[in-house]
Amino acid sequence: MKELIILRHAKSNRAFSVDDINRPLSREGIDRIKKISNRRHDFFADSDIIISSPAIRALHTAMIVINELNFSYEKLYIDNKLYTFSGPRIVDYIYYLNDQFCKVVLVGHNPAFTEVINHFSDIHISHLRTAGCAFITFDTDQWININKGEVLLGQKK
Repeated sequence: MKELIILRHAKSNRAFSVDDINRPLSREGIDRIKKISNRRHDFFADSDIIISSPAIRALHTAMIVINELNFSYEKLYIDNKLYTFSGPRIVDYIYYLNDQFCKVVLVGHNPAFTEVINHFSDIHISHLRTAGCAFITFDTDQWININKGEVLLGQKK
């Protein structure tokens, strides 16, 4: 079995005049991801790896989850390929995850993550909100063979 947690970064602070990749989280975003981390502990428990976009808002989101749940920072991996807004790129990325990982958390961006959830499930969401998450379970032992999975949302549809 493969398990995938899709976690959109928390709300960013647009008040700073910085490039998109360097935008920090807002106070509201920090507070919300702390609550989500604890409320959805079951989503994140026993994760093999947490892979984050290098964008500051995504990386900070991943670090808050790790800190709130007392995970080891050794589980954190930053991958430049996750700094994309393209759903098909993320879908391809998921197909080629290392099969040694059974439970993977991806931290990144919309609209890509909304598209990924819709691609790998029979549900349809119009928008994954900031700090929104989805837990998708696939009945296979290889990422390349995943198809439609069972989905639990960490937000309202």
